[in-house]
Amino acid sequence: MSGGSPAAGSLMVADYVVFALMLLVSAAVGVYYAWVSRGRGNSKDFLTGSRKLTALPVSMSLTASFMSSTTLLANPAEVYRYGAIFLLFGVSYVLAMVVTSELFLPFFYRLSLTSTYEYLELRFNRATRLLGTVVFMIQAILYTGIIIYGPALALQQVIDMDLWGGIISTGAVCILFDINPLRRHTFWTMITGGTFGWVAIYGVHQAQVQRYVSCKSITHARIALYINLVGLCSFLLCSVFAGMCLYSIYKDCDPWTAGHVSAPDELMPYLVVDIFTGYPGLKGLFFAAVYSGSLSTVSSSINALAAVTLEDLIKPYTNMSEKHLTWVSKGLSFFYGVVCITMAGLASLMGGMMQAGAVISGITLGPLLGLFTLGILCPFANSKGGLSGLVTGLVAALAFCLASLISPPIPEMTRPLPMTTEGCNFATGDSLNWTSTALPTEPSTITTAPIQNSDGIHLLTDKWQSPSYLYLSVIGTATAFIVGLMVSLFTGGWKERVDLRLTLMREDTTIYHIFKFFKGKVMRRTEEFDLTKNREEKSGNTNPAFYDTEMDSTISSIPK
Repeated sequence: MSGGSPAAGSLMVADYVVFALMLLVSAAVGVYYAWVSRGRGNSKDFLTGSRKLTALPVSMSLTASFMSSTTLLANPAEVYRYGAIFLLFGVSYVLAMVVTSELFLPFFYRLSLTSTYEYLELRFNRATRLLGTVVFMIQAILYTGIIIYGPALALQQVIDMDLWGGIISTGAVCILFDINPLRRHTFWTMITGGTFGWVAIYGVHQAQVQRYVSCKSITHARIALYINLVGLCSFLLCSVFAGMCLYSIYKDCDPWTAGHVSAPDELMPYLVVDIFTGYPGLKGLFFAAVYSGSLSTVSSSINALAAVTLEDLIKPYTNMSEKHLTWVSKGLSFFYGVVCITMAGLASLMGGMMQAGAVISGITLGPLLGLFTLGILCPFANSKGGLSGLVTGLVAALAFCLASLISPPIPEMTRPLPMTTEGCNFATGDSLNWTSTALPTEPSTITTAPIQNSDGIHLLTDKWQSPSYLYLSVIGTATAFIVGLMVSLFTGGWKERVDLRLTLMREDTTIYHIFKFFKGKVMRRTEEFDLTKNREEKSGNTNPAFYDTEMDSTISSIPK
């Protein structure tokens, strides 16, 4: 890496050709299928694929929904700044898929609901459903704005618009089993917070539920979920490896500290432009991948927003025909596309893409996860408990988020990896905002921690430290569930009669079917054994030439 910054506008003709070709193909596919399917099907067919899909396409759709600009840009930057402990998200992926497969997937598949939030009205009341719908819409619009912001951030970089052991030991081993909830990344924040976050996404998020209920059987839905797990782990490994490559190349000249990039999320585009300058087309291929990842996530969110709006806000209050509903759903998709593009302009104010996405999902999806879990697992939960739990969970998660903005975590809690600019070949300007921990006569070791004003800007820092952003989903889920549980108990939830179909049934779980299978085998073995024993008693153990009557007469003839 040279000391200078890659020049803006450094894409070649071949790069633009590859990038434009990707956009053209993506648009052509959408136009083709829109033309071919015109006039066919109804609104549910448009949103759920007629519920006849097999495991493979659904699993690819689930994985593609995760593969966004955050995966390509923000995750490697997170590894670059905070270390390879990010790899522990793989464990939370596995736990989240198991919980989703055993708790939420069979339940929603059995109900066959187009809108996940339709369940809230069936289980609680219409007010709870409407509030849940609004919370989801806010989450989807804000998160989609972040995803759209990613490609723009990438193009901004190029258009005017013993190292390995050190990074692993610094980023993972030193904080592996630290139980401090204030640390940004530890073993427990990654596993606990990550699991709750991903269960919220795959368990109750409209976009994901809408996919696996479109499968033709629950077996295909479960297979799709676990194939998707392989894709998630593959992308995670690639992200961590990319972040380690970033640290390997720029450890002696940190582009962010040096002012070459305005945000850590620009590091991957910076790397691509820096090292692929002599390879026409490769830079364009990377930016095409960034846009492709964003397109998959954005289309998923827009489709989910259209489905929720149609099922929760339009159908209950109108008597439109299926043809009109289909056109309305397509119009809603266009409308939400425009709204999400508008929200992308605000994403630049939210900090890093990865953390911003996790915070938004934690504040909104965490309480929703608590609400759905309450309704599914607790037959005595009532509408008062559900509504109060959701509101309280939202307030609690939002309060912790605002507290972290007022009093940001100190470097001791985030533990960024050490960075330096001693390898840069440029004159250091006074405008650079960096903190040197070395004397002027020594090579300067620079950290990426911002300078803190000593005039008391953060007066609460010494008295209050916010928990890791990954715990927001845990806080929201736990608060919504516990408050909803308590309110239901104190407002006569035990006296209300609930349709058991709206709660988790033992037939929904894999454990029940496994137990039933083995119980059946044991029963058959027992029956076969009893049958064999009876047959032997009748045919083998009794001598047909010697009868009991003869034995009785023989005994009676013996003199007493």
